[in-house]
Amino acid sequence: MRVSVLGLGYVGCVSAACLARMGHDVIGVDVNQVKVDLVADGRAPVVEEGIGELVAEVVRSGALRATADVREAVRESEVSLVCVGTPSEPNGSLCTTYLERVTEEIGAALAERGGRHTVVFRSTMLPGTCLNLLVPILEKHLGGTAGVDVGVAVNPEFLREGTSVRDFFDPPKTVIGELDPAAGDVVAALYDGLPGEVFRVPVPTAEAIKYADNAFHGLKIGFANEFGAVCQALGVDSHQVMDVFLADRKLNISPAYLRPGFAFGGSCLPKDLRSLVHAARRADVSVPILAHVLPSNADHLQRAVELVERTGRRRVGLFGLSFKPGTDDLRESPLVELAERLFGKGYDLRIHDANVSLSRLLGANREYVENRLPHLAQLLADSVEEVLDHAEVCLVGTRDPAVLSALPRGGGGPVIVDLVHLPDADARRAEPGYMGLAW
Repeated sequence: MRVSVLGLGYVGCVSAACLARMGHDVIGVDVNQVKVDLVADGRAPVVEEGIGELVAEVVRSGALRATADVREAVRESEVSLVCVGTPSEPNGSLCTTYLERVTEEIGAALAERGGRHTVVFRSTMLPGTCLNLLVPILEKHLGGTAGVDVGVAVNPEFLREGTSVRDFFDPPKTVIGELDPAAGDVVAALYDGLPGEVFRVPVPTAEAIKYADNAFHGLKIGFANEFGAVCQALGVDSHQVMDVFLADRKLNISPAYLRPGFAFGGSCLPKDLRSLVHAARRADVSVPILAHVLPSNADHLQRAVELVERTGRRRVGLFGLSFKPGTDDLRESPLVELAERLFGKGYDLRIHDANVSLSRLLGANREYVENRLPHLAQLLADSVEEVLDHAEVCLVGTRDPAVLSALPRGGGGPVIVDLVHLPDADARRAEPGYMGLAW
């Protein structure tokens, strides 16, 4: 394909050179004439492993050239890959100035050019930026409709500085956020032959994926460093600990616990986090990430309370009470905490959990619920139907088949507040009376 790459920083320069190496006819564009001159001379404007040799090769072959003229590049290409910077503003917000400016120029160039063109945004931007900000700018200057007169897609990059050339040719995944299927087809063809799974998703999803990746990478580094500092203070070899930690591919390095759902609880996680943070403080080790895990968990639980409050209704049903399905363990169950908060706010509450019977609760389990929810006996219902008959709002904290089969569909019954991402959640989202906790 004939491709224009707008912005010749790390992402743009690597993308342009690698696409040229794949056989595409690439025009690199930048407002900085020094960068343009460097590329035109076969030299990379960035320092990166392998990029110097690659730029020299593709410029020499004629597969890559450079210009400062956006209109010329757009006129002479079928696809425009936008790789301009999106730095932080002083207050932490995303600066979209360069994105807006280049989108205006692309739109104006396309208005002169005519014919089908695909604009692919590779710059990192928050969900909503493309559809709510850039598409209207493009349509205004083009004088046409995105998805009809011009293809639009978001294609986040997953290139690490220092290994970006290798990452381009061996990506962990390719994400295509497509406004229209034809645009998605163009982007998929652009990377045809590269390994890794291809995900074609809505535009805002593609924008969010990049942030999910980077936030988690930062969290992992911060977690490892904080835990290492605690280990050092306690005289433990942190690398030995993490070697064993990383060997667990069932729970630790896996999809386990990485699906949005309800708050965590139980007899282990809260207790162990509290004791770890306490030990760090005694050792004068600051652990802001670890110290804020439990407050974050409490905030997430509060979101469920706020969803109920938002309905304006007073009769509430709760399905599920134990901290883990298939057990009667109520110790530090977030559902017990949720029930306690709702009852304390005066809601008329009924609860059903097929595994929880007050007469069978023993020891610490019984003591916990008697301290936290002494009115449980009067709140427990014997059947799913009893809760549904009572409730104007149903909080679903279990995937018990008996509960799932009884939940009404189509918005004709109580408001459903989904705490577990029900198996049919995607279909229910289009129905009135359904509210997902974090989806």
